Amino acid sequence: MVRKIAGSQSFGVATILVLAMASLASCSRQSQSVDPVPVVPVAKAERADLSNELVLTAEFIPYQDVDVMAKVAGYVRAIRVDMGDHVREGELLATLEDPELQNEMAKAAAAAKAAQSDVISAQNDLSRAKAADEIAHLSYQRIQDVSHKEPGLVPQQDVDVAHSHDLEAQAQLSTAESTLQSAMERSAEASAESERLKTMYQYTSITAPFAGVITKRYANTGAMIQSGISSQTQSMPIVRLAQDDLLRLILPVPVSAVSQIHAGQVVDVNVTTTGKTFPGKVTRFADSIQSSTRTMDTEVDVPNPKLAIVPGMYAEVHLHLEDRKAVLTLPLDAVDGLGSGSEYVYQVASNHILHVFPVTTGLETAARIEVTSGIHDGDLFVVGRHTGMTEGEKVQPQQAGYDTENVNPRREN
Repeated sequence: MVRKIAGSQSFGVATILVLAMASLASCSRQSQSVDPVPVVPVAKAERADLSNELVLTAEFIPYQDVDVMAKVAGYVRAIRVDMGDHVREGELLATLEDPELQNEMAKAAAAAKAAQSDVISAQNDLSRAKAADEIAHLSYQRIQDVSHKEPGLVPQQDVDVAHSHDLEAQAQLSTAESTLQSAMERSAEASAESERLKTMYQYTSITAPFAGVITKRYANTGAMIQSGISSQTQSMPIVRLAQDDLLRLILPVPVSAVSQIHAGQVVDVNVTTTGKTFPGKVTRFADSIQSSTRTMDTEVDVPNPKLAIVPGMYAEVHLHLEDRKAVLTLPLDAVDGLGSGSEYVYQVASNHILHVFPVTTGLETAARIEVTSGIHDGDLFVVGRHTGMTEGEKVQPQQAGYDTENVNPRREN
């Protein structure tokens, strides 16, 4: 009995010791978990070059693209080009045959010659009329002088007859002058008609209005082509010609960027199918917003001297709207309230104490934002979520990696 009781007391003491040690360990763990210092990701305020770009997608179209029509009707005598041929400005594309026009030309040429002959005849008549007028006038003057010097020597009837002959000669001279004037007008009219028909006949030779590529051929040898000047007829073109050494891109610029578009603005044109970038220039814009899309049509011209770009290809156009050199920046997620007009940042001071205060921002890109006032170069700021953080809180900063370059420009589709 004595030994049994002693064993029981020894077991109770051991149990008490174990419980005491467990209680101490628990208290130690609780003391360690009280008020832990949170670890927060931070980034430095750094200088960086920022650029705001607008990336738009558009399709290349030829600078000029026309259906080449015939001004006169006729049969295709010969066609010298086909689809895909590159032609120079003024190069002969096709010739038409128009026998009726040739006959009219011959008739007009004959009429012009006849009118010229009438002019020569009228000129001769005028010369004779001038000579007759001079003789009649001299005769009248002599008789009249004698009559004045020697009254009664010359009968008055002779004086009157000479006077009438003088007046008659003057009238014939006037008639000859009028006849010559009419003949000259008829000759000019006949010559003009002849020249008109010659000009019309030149239209039987169809030439390229500008340098480009034949994108479609409509007619073949022997086809009847109607005159393309009448809107009431369904005239068939000869070929379709596109200028491809200079191409256009028409961009729908959103209303938010309209104020930053100006003529002469240089852009980068990335042709996705070729993987190459070409220079372009803003040449003109509508200067008016489309109410349905809230965009403004803006045209970019892209030189294509080597014909590396084919109309119909798609391109990404990078419009450089704004640039900032060596400005103080923060990552976008370091600033709260972006776009609200009340932006805040969470700065970690050198003693690891958190300070919350407002800042003024400037140019914003896809990755970073310019801060124009309120911070200094090298200051640390909390990035990411700021929920639960308060002024004066103790934190443990941990550096987060951020690229200072603006590599992801804002996109508009």
